[in-house]
Amino acid sequence: MNRRNSAAAAITLVCALAVLAAPVQAFAAPAPPAPEQPAKSGKKSLEEVREEIDALYRKAGAATDAYNLAEERSKKQSGEIVKLAQAIVEGQAKIADLKSRAGAQAREQYRNAGLPPGAQLMLSGDPQLFLDGVSRAHQGQQAAKGVLGELNRTQEDLETYTQDASTNWTKLEASRVKQAKAKKKINAQIAAAKKLESRLEKKERARLLELEQQAEYKSQTAWLSSGALKEINRGASASGKKAVAFATSQIGKPYKWGAVGPSSFDCSGLTSKAWAAAGQPIPRTSQEQWRQLPHIAVKDMRPGDLIIYFGDATHVGMYIGDGAIVHAPRPGRNVTLAGAGSMEILGVVRPDK
Repeated sequence: MNRRNSAAAAITLVCALAVLAAPVQAFAAPAPPAPEQPAKSGKKSLEEVREEIDALYRKAGAATDAYNLAEERSKKQSGEIVKLAQAIVEGQAKIADLKSRAGAQAREQYRNAGLPPGAQLMLSGDPQLFLDGVSRAHQGQQAAKGVLGELNRTQEDLETYTQDASTNWTKLEASRVKQAKAKKKINAQIAAAKKLESRLEKKERARLLELEQQAEYKSQTAWLSSGALKEINRGASASGKKAVAFATSQIGKPYKWGAVGPSSFDCSGLTSKAWAAAGQPIPRTSQEQWRQLPHIAVKDMRPGDLIIYFGDATHVGMYIGDGAIVHAPRPGRNVTLAGAGSMEILGVVRPDK
């Protein structure tokens, strides 16, 4: 049964890749690799170069996740600071109004020899005027207490708003520092990987791509043969279908770290946008998607579910059925289809569970 599933998955994946006009050998059984030339004078083999480039892009992916998370937090903190600033302005205006009202009451008492109007009526010999004076004096006292009480509460609120704004500003600056460090690290890792690739001749770069495809095919075949995926054609939910439709419509667009479309994406930018288009907002980064979304067993996954890759949860792809994913691989690559088991799987999450 496992062999039949494996064969079906491989065949359907080849058909899907043909739509992209990508080399079919990416997921068909690759031709026997030409023997690698032995290293001369300490020169690294192409396989060693491939592994080094892959490691650099993996590190860039981890830094990208850190950058994206810091950016999301910065946006949230900036929004909170704006709200607090508005509350401070409103509080200051309210305090000014309350002080004006308290001042008006004080000035009225001063004009009446320090006695409020109610107290003056209480000095009258007329019983009715006396009673009216008692009532008005009580009302005046309550009004004065109300103004002063409201003034104190508003001042306390204003102090709290100011402290919160200061705290959020400190957090915002910390997030910006993290962003700057992550951005520097990303650029350094990508530049190092590109430098390695640039040293290769045209034939070596073509061979490097073949080695990359062979490694993916080997991992995918082993994964399918293991029987980890029991059912490759399970149906998607209504929201899952919308998410898959959005993600697959982005095929061919370039990877760009930190991008969430519309012309380019990074891995979690693609999945978060796809699920937003399906009416189900999810966390922005692959690590937060892994941390916050419900986990399900690999054997139970269906199209639309997200597969989180590597032990540090630094890559994510969307399962589309038939043992395949759509994902934004890395710098220098475009959004494409790949075998779901072509990378080290950490687990699966379901946004609409």
